[in-house]
Amino acid sequence: MAGLDTHYSARDIETRILAAIRAAGLDPAQCLSPEDLAPLDHFHTGGMRASRELQALARIRAEDRVLDIGAGLAGPARMLAAELGCRVDCIDLSADFCVGAALLNRLTGLDDLIRVHRGSALDLPFPDHAFDVVWMQNVGMNIEDKRGLYAELRRVLQPGGRFAFQEMAAGAAATSRFPLPWATDPADSFLVSVDAMRAMLADGGFVAECFDDTSDAHLGRTGADAAPNALTLGVFVDNLAQKAANARRSLQEGEIRLVRGVFRVP
Repeated sequence: MAGLDTHYSARDIETRILAAIRAAGLDPAQCLSPEDLAPLDHFHTGGMRASRELQALARIRAEDRVLDIGAGLAGPARMLAAELGCRVDCIDLSADFCVGAALLNRLTGLDDLIRVHRGSALDLPFPDHAFDVVWMQNVGMNIEDKRGLYAELRRVLQPGGRFAFQEMAAGAAATSRFPLPWATDPADSFLVSVDAMRAMLADGGFVAECFDDTSDAHLGRTGADAAPNALTLGVFVDNLAQKAANARRSLQEGEIRLVRGVFRVP
């Protein structure tokens, strides 16, 4: 995990975030909205649009207890808390990201609904059946032991609970371009095929409600709808342009596929 610690480090993240907020013309002393922060804190393919689509697919309700694994700066958690009133626990391996998430929870006035924990998806610090929904966006690519991951998710989900996710899957050829948004080099990238992912989830006791390859739809969109903004992932992600370009080229050439799904515990 030493590689991931370095890949997801962001020194002085609070200073970086506050400077970017002010450069965007926002006042951190005022209560900010999740929409204000969306270009900064949705560190996954498709940004806030993809998060809202996943929320709708998972049919998340105000009363649902949600666990966001690999939460990063917790943008989706704030979206769910602000728009639905959900209580959300966030967990991430990166100490820097946890610090940044806690700061943004305070700046949006949502720290009473969101708790941030540092830890591993393979050893969740929660009791059995604690959650109605487990949420993951662009996280599984860093986890080699996917069967162990799915077993741990099933453990913390209530009967009838849902696992809502999006992530990259292996394409027809090996991924050849690095760095990528989730890995500086191949040692930290653990992609499996779409068929293997579906099979491992079924073996883990999950039932598919929906499972889609959204690669072509994503490639068909342009960045034209994203207005210039001082708040970008580049505030805390080094070499963002190169990583994003490598990911897009890999997607275009079929080395990776973008999938999303909602799977239920019977």
